[in-house]
Amino acid sequence: MATGNNSLGVDNTFRKKFDREEYLERAREREKQEAEGRGKSKGPPVQRKPLKHRDYEVDLESRLGKTQVVTPVAPLSQQAGYYCSVCECVVKDSANYLDHINGKKHQRALGMSMRVERASLQQVQERFEQLKKRKAPGSFSEQDLDERIMKQQEEEEERRRQRRERKKEKKKEKAAEEEPEIDPDVAAMMGFGGFGSSKK
Repeated sequence: MATGNNSLGVDNTFRKKFDREEYLERAREREKQEAEGRGKSKGPPVQRKPLKHRDYEVDLESRLGKTQVVTPVAPLSQQAGYYCSVCECVVKDSANYLDHINGKKHQRALGMSMRVERASLQQVQERFEQLKKRKAPGSFSEQDLDERIMKQQEEEEERRRQRRERKKEKKKEKAAEEEPEIDPDVAAMMGFGGFGSSKK
């Protein structure tokens, strides 16, 4: 029948055929764009300062043990967790917050690279001198350590003794509250007077 017409109009080989000229043209355009991109300089690379010491205290314990109502419409700074105002994000626990503020993303947002400035011999010597001056004039000895340990043990014993006394007082108060005050005559009439002991 019409077998000859069918084979001419329909591609039934099921193999994908590529147009080489089209793909070569696309490759040439891409190479041109890349060459133009390389030719255009985006300016000097960003120079970041080396890492430096934190000049503030990280507050991890101010909200420790406190409860907070969390609503979905609250701003980020008032949500549960630790809020980083530099990166505008909330971190759920203290360990992850420390990792965040010491991490690359946060340091870059502050304008610092992760490189540490190399210290010279003079800077190291000055630092040692500062530390020596800051140290207490009296030298530390084993006798000082023994005295501190004895003092700490005495304080601990005193705390234990006070705790025991408080417990005894609470027991006495509780016993006094539980004991109903009954008139002795009424108790004797009802038979509450000396269980198991007869005094005649």
